[in-house]
Amino acid sequence: MKVGIIGCGAIANIITTSIVPENNGIEIAYFFDKDIERAENLASLAGGVAVLDFEDMLNNVDLVLECASPSSVKQLAPTVLKHGKDMIVMSIGAFMDKEFYTDVLKIAKENNAKIHLPSGAVVGLDGIKAVAKFGLEEVNLVTRKSPKSLGKDIDKEEILFEGKASDAVKEFPLNINVAATISMACNRDIDVKIIVDPKVDRNVHEITARGDFGEFKTTTMNYPCSANPKTSMLAALSAIRLLKSFNETISVGM
Repeated sequence: MKVGIIGCGAIANIITTSIVPENNGIEIAYFFDKDIERAENLASLAGGVAVLDFEDMLNNVDLVLECASPSSVKQLAPTVLKHGKDMIVMSIGAFMDKEFYTDVLKIAKENNAKIHLPSGAVVGLDGIKAVAKFGLEEVNLVTRKSPKSLGKDIDKEEILFEGKASDAVKEFPLNINVAATISMACNRDIDVKIIVDPKVDRNVHEITARGDFGEFKTTTMNYPCSANPKTSMLAALSAIRLLKSFNETISVGM
């Protein structure tokens, strides 16, 4: 499987340096970034090609991996899908725009392309997906982040946001993909609380789900990526796991 990457920042670096040394049938071959130097640097590590125009990769790859931003997804995903290419999208918040979601779903179906959304920085999505249409009554997320990860300079705990996921991703488009991921998994606009907490040095996500099936809670405490404190290392690892699953004969979980 030949892969092209859009966005050559911290997550793309982790994925590339993890995948490339392994003989696993995955070739990360093309790299695009608005900063061509970043694309060239990552391409040199992988023995790949940096492109000035992302469309230059589309006829030469089987799958495009987006590691850029929600705005990049909105700008570039329709073109990728019209070429009949599958995508892995890291910036899942883009799909909280219902009109955009409807449009890309239509384009993907018309061109026999698939969109894959990694589990990202949380655990427990398999359970949420399993019960989504079977008596799920309530899902909520409480996220705690350090002031540094949110660009804040405070010395006491502060609630930055309390409301629906669709509004959270508008206010924090680069910080709260988790809310969008959970919402997509259960097909509802979940309740979200975002807390900046100087006592934490990790990104903490607490999910609670209740319904006819019972109740479950998960807590994920992720160390932020050293190269970019706005994202969690687990987000990159989930994409690596998803990529590798495409070549597996037996797949565990959903």
